Amino acid sequence: MTDPTRRPAIVSRRTVIRSLAVTSIAAPVTLTALGEASAWGAGSRPAATPLWHPVPAVDKLNAFEGVEADRGHRHPDRTYVLVENADHYRINIWHDDLDTTGSNDRQRTEVKGMVQNGTAFKMLNGQTWQINYAMYMPSTLHGTSRFTHIFQTKSVNPDAGPWCTLDLTRGSGGTEMINARAYGTPGAPDIAAGRLAPLRDRWVTVQWTLTIGQRGAATFALLNGTDPSSPVYMKGSEKNVVIPANTSYVRPKWGIYRSIESAPSDIIDTYILFKNYTATRLS
Repeated sequence: MTDPTRRPAIVSRRTVIRSLAVTSIAAPVTLTALGEASAWGAGSRPAATPLWHPVPAVDKLNAFEGVEADRGHRHPDRTYVLVENADHYRINIWHDDLDTTGSNDRQRTEVKGMVQNGTAFKMLNGQTWQINYAMYMPSTLHGTSRFTHIFQTKSVNPDAGPWCTLDLTRGSGGTEMINARAYGTPGAPDIAAGRLAPLRDRWVTVQWTLTIGQRGAATFALLNGTDPSSPVYMKGSEKNVVIPANTSYVRPKWGIYRSIESAPSDIIDTYILFKNYTATRLS
């Protein structure tokens, strides 16, 4: 694990970098690209333009509404979230971190929300959004017997959820899994699931398509690579998914949020990387 406290390099000519990066954003991976019929029907809807497409070297942490890490200020010497190598975000967590706003049984390093040029995008009831990103999970990031979320959607004002999550789990037989779940829906059903081991130490692509509401919908796909032609590793859909905006809005969160009541051998120093973020409102 590289030094988590090192600072990202200073990047100049910001406007040029943003222009080059934005024009290089890949089109959202649709179900058609995954070899299935589009949910909208062939040719019935033109490709939408991403509203959120942060460039890490330019936007830095301004791409998010905020960071939730070390909220008890126990480790002021640690850098929890940073831009690394100018093209991706690195999110660090340590074995002795503690989220003091909870029940002292969990730890959290997360970024939340989607901000472009100072505007926070809000997912509202009845809207359908597609959220794409690439992530890198090292071998030190373990599935656990209690909860470990690396993606969440939650309502704001009042705070509620999580509604849909991406979890790293460890079953009774010891097998580590990655589970996309309708976490806030009765029974917390899996939307898609697969073994974690083949996805480690490499970049993979994640796509969520979420319809917000008390009776919403969720589609999930994970590609084993970052090229649009990468093989589909797991995918699935669920209807009647609980993703309500309540009186305000829903926003996504990325990072590591895990229970410390899992086996100590799974609660170790680790990190996760994210890049190629886009969010597109489809309806």
